Amino acid sequence: MTPLRFAVTPGEPAGIGPDLCLLLAAQAHPHVLIAITSRVLLQERAAQLGVAVDVRAVNPQAWPTHPAPAGSLYVWDTPLANPVRAGQLDTANGPFVLETLTRAAQGCLAGDFAGMITAPVHKGVINDSGIAFSGHTEFLADLTATEQVVMMLATRGLRVALVTTHLPLRDVADAITAERLERVTRILHADLRDKFGLPQPRILVCGLNPHAGEGGHLGREEIELIEPTLERLRGEGMDLRGPLPADTLFTPKYLEHCDAVLAMYHDQGLPVLKYKGFGAAVNVTLGLPIIRTSVDHGTALDLAGTGRIDTGSLQVALETAYQMAES
Repeated sequence: MTPLRFAVTPGEPAGIGPDLCLLLAAQAHPHVLIAITSRVLLQERAAQLGVAVDVRAVNPQAWPTHPAPAGSLYVWDTPLANPVRAGQLDTANGPFVLETLTRAAQGCLAGDFAGMITAPVHKGVINDSGIAFSGHTEFLADLTATEQVVMMLATRGLRVALVTTHLPLRDVADAITAERLERVTRILHADLRDKFGLPQPRILVCGLNPHAGEGGHLGREEIELIEPTLERLRGEGMDLRGPLPADTLFTPKYLEHCDAVLAMYHDQGLPVLKYKGFGAAVNVTLGLPIIRTSVDHGTALDLAGTGRIDTGSLQVALETAYQMAES
């Protein structure tokens, strides 16, 4: 297979993102990886870590067509506003983070990249720099003019997508409308089919309330909203099971026969997934016209520049992006 080209963004420059980029160079890869970041940042972080990496400058006028050999890394140089000290946030470098994401996403839209893999950002320092920023997912949705996106986390043996994401718990029930549930379910079904190569994906759907409402005694959302929506989509041929009680859905009896779980809110589904695969999970943004995967952890400022980091999640993010692009 002809190698594909992927963009890698470092996220917060004071965090472990640059370290992760450098660790990519330790081995050969089946596809071409382009780190969109500051060459100076990588060279300084490499010196701090005591690793030897051949940082090779590339640009849109002359993209490489073959993977970099082990010990080297292709870098599309993106300048910083201020020098970086590992572990120390600097609001002046907030725009740098968004510039790397913009270059990667626009490159995907232009066909320069088959997908993008993102290291963690620090939302607080970007907002403190004067830029309103709620996260990768929302930023990329705006950049690609995508009305609805879906957050899905995956680890080996389990995929969990979310109807609602970063909302206070008291706002969740009001946010789950029939329209939103239908849009999210359609996106999840379509991307499992088209980007993961599953011709007839089976999706388990959580109820919102304990015991999936217990016949209306613990809430009527399942009866009045969730079940009618699922039944309508089943009529189109989708394999949807539920709404099921979340406390028993996440058991082998159900999970061994499904391709993904659709949870109603963030802390209904993600604690189970992270218990199963933290450090070896990937965050995938579904519904975009591009492929985007990310690590499942934060910036780990205290570990930046120490050499004490695990690349397991990054490896899964890479493998998932490859699988999606190849499908």
